[in-house]
Amino acid sequence: MRYRRLSYRYALVLAGDQTQALADMRLAGLAGPRFGPTAWRPPADVCVSDRAIEVTVELAGVDQDELEVVLFQDAVIVEGQRRLPPSAPNSVYHVAEIRQGPFRIELGLPEAIDQQRVEARYEQGLLRITFPKARTP
Repeated sequence: MRYRRLSYRYALVLAGDQTQALADMRLAGLAGPRFGPTAWRPPADVCVSDRAIEVTVELAGVDQDELEVVLFQDAVIVEGQRRLPPSAPNSVYHVAEIRQGPFRIELGLPEAIDQQRVEARYEQGLLRITFPKARTP
């Protein structure tokens, strides 16, 4: 797992009078071809307690070496890739619901955190990141 900590806030830059995120532009009824997203979004939980923010991302079947975590002051991005073993030659899927390929999830952090004390662990297909809350003076 690669981990980067950045000392600035996360921002999405919109052009001029644009009022929606770029990812939503394909739904805006624009002319021309429409493409689906190139990365899937894994399910995640964000739980806040008195002392910390706990983020859990479901990543069953993802190799730990395929994970990258980027921490901003107010957000965390988890991205990587799930590679499933190929099926047998000449086989036909009847159901194919397990997402594979590149994934990316961007989660805002609802409160200020202490970036020096963040802990992450990857066990049984779950990435759990604990963000201790910043101490108020």
